[in-house]
Amino acid sequence: MPEAQLDRFLFNVLLDYLSAADELAVVDRNTTSMNTPKITACTNAEEILQFQGLVRQVPVAEAIRQKAVNMVRATRPLEAGAPDAVRKYVRYGASVRATQFLVLAAKARALMDRRYHVTDEDLHVLLPPVLRHRVLTNYQAESDGVSVDEVLKEVIRKS
Repeated sequence: MPEAQLDRFLFNVLLDYLSAADELAVVDRNTTSMNTPKITACTNAEEILQFQGLVRQVPVAEAIRQKAVNMVRATRPLEAGAPDAVRKYVRYGASVRATQFLVLAAKARALMDRRYHVTDEDLHVLLPPVLRHRVLTNYQAESDGVSVDEVLKEVIRKS
């Protein structure tokens, strides 16, 4: 997918392979007609819109908003606050859309944790899945075997 399309996805979540037993269960469940599950809706469009509205109402302290901006800006190699790993290994850093999604995801995480405020930890936990598909590494990173996640860990460490 082109970078412009990838940037529209909120998360890039890494999933590992299933265990052999789980893989067998998936094959059994999906290659027969005997176990067709009955699907029932657990929500509707109106509720989803209400949840989205609730997430947007979570307050974020100025210091946390500034930290989110600083962390995303630190993924840009020409930015003054970029860590050495970013300067060396990143071709293109994350855009302002990444900052918006980082803050929205942090608000949702806070609510899921029954909190009405966003913390540094929310930003640190969510930075990799929100940014890993928005930060493009260069040939030097590939040559040195450095992944985007390793670069993002350095951004988190320096923040």
